[in-house]
Amino acid sequence: MTRRDSIAGFALRLCQATALAAGAGVLFAADTGIHTAPLDITHDKPFVMVTVNGKGPFRFVIDTGTGGEAFVTQALAEQAGLPVTGQARLSDPSGQGGQRAPMVSIQSLKVAGVEFTGVKAVVHSLSQDDGECQGLLGFPLFRDYLLTLDFPNRRLTLAKGALDPDGGLSVLPFQMPNGTPIVAMRIGGMEVETQVDSGGAGLSLPDQLVARLKFAAEPSEFSRGESLSTRFQIRAAKLAGDVRLGSYTFTRPFVEINPAFPLANFGSSPMQNFALTFDQKEGLIRFEARQKSIRLAATPAPVRLQTAPLPKPPDISLVPVG
Repeated sequence: MTRRDSIAGFALRLCQATALAAGAGVLFAADTGIHTAPLDITHDKPFVMVTVNGKGPFRFVIDTGTGGEAFVTQALAEQAGLPVTGQARLSDPSGQGGQRAPMVSIQSLKVAGVEFTGVKAVVHSLSQDDGECQGLLGFPLFRDYLLTLDFPNRRLTLAKGALDPDGGLSVLPFQMPNGTPIVAMRIGGMEVETQVDSGGAGLSLPDQLVARLKFAAEPSEFSRGESLSTRFQIRAAKLAGDVRLGSYTFTRPFVEINPAFPLANFGSSPMQNFALTFDQKEGLIRFEARQKSIRLAATPAPVRLQTAPLPKPPDISLVPVG
């Protein structure tokens, strides 16, 4: 199978699945400041309904591995009459490939009853392999809110407030060097920088870690990947040991091995066990799951990678994307 993966937060994950009915059950509790909406989970990816300049609703994927505020299709940009304000440069981790895409301004974007104004969005084609999708919401869009993606209960929540540290049990610190969250996981006795990426797929490890890990069986070919400037083979295997994330343990998990990306990636498949709450102001993520020991099987379905962010902070006129 050919798979253009979005792994390690270095890729624009593109969209899947069919559109929901208009107004799909958005709830708003003004007295508590808590805003919620249904998540539609397709091939483990979280989708939510969004209105753009009063039009819609449209179906957007939520991608914590994208460092820009939003992406929209050309069709949506034309339908909503979004003015072009500049260009964004998109490249892959090798730094060899690259392309420019129009950047537009969204006057009003509403999700879960919350209105975001003056949103910068990149116009880019989005995969329709698994159904209609008109856009993507990136991690920085939610900088002023506690963002909760509750995968088991299929709910998105936006709220004010802050997370409190708990000594690294379920609340972990994260860095955000390119606008996307990176936490530390324990793999084979090593502390490994790992991007928390709702637009990614499975639990993916960079190829340079392989020689330092033990596997239950020799890694074998799993799928093929492609970025803007390179094609590569993705291998996969079960680890002989465990992976630890705070107080949670993935017991001998199935992992993908990717030669093109330098960070590990905690994608949407392992996320299915958790309600994750992101606090960008405090740089904290809370992981909540019913069980402390979790099994992770093979990634269910491939997704396509089209592009990736700059390897270093871009000019302010550019939008980094994951």
